[in-house]
Amino acid sequence: MDSQLILIKAIRSGRLSDVQAALDAGAVVELDDGQGDPGLPMGIACFMGFVDIVRELAKRGGKVDLPDNSLPTSPLNMAIRANRVEVVRALIELGAQVPDGMKTGLSEHDIMLAQWKAHRDGHVLGAADEEVGNLHAIEEIDVIPCFGTDTQVLEADVLRAIREGR
Repeated sequence: MDSQLILIKAIRSGRLSDVQAALDAGAVVELDDGQGDPGLPMGIACFMGFVDIVRELAKRGGKVDLPDNSLPTSPLNMAIRANRVEVVRALIELGAQVPDGMKTGLSEHDIMLAQWKAHRDGHVLGAADEEVGNLHAIEEIDVIPCFGTDTQVLEADVLRAIREGR
């Protein structure tokens, strides 16, 4: 059986190990769809909602950010149309830019955090840095849950500092 067909079947079934095996066997990550547009494997994974497969395809060179993410075949749009909020979050964390006015299913806060992770992990380059603003100056802090801690006040302070560019 053709390695490309094996890859598509593995993605549709949601089996990450089979996807990895197909890619290791030489399947192309940027396989063209029937119209000649690349990115069929990523589009299927986004539409089906398989976050782990989306991350694996991106790691292997699959594109998550297109010049126009409002196109119906863009990975971001495929995830939004299928209401796959966790995939949308993963795509933004991997560097996908959200077009102005696009409804993602995520809050403004969630989008901001995902963009910060993309910036921190080096998925945002060049002009996209301007859109993320000064997010690189934010220190990531792991907080152990404490009884009685009012985290809403802390979160409000952090969000205000981000908006003010501190």
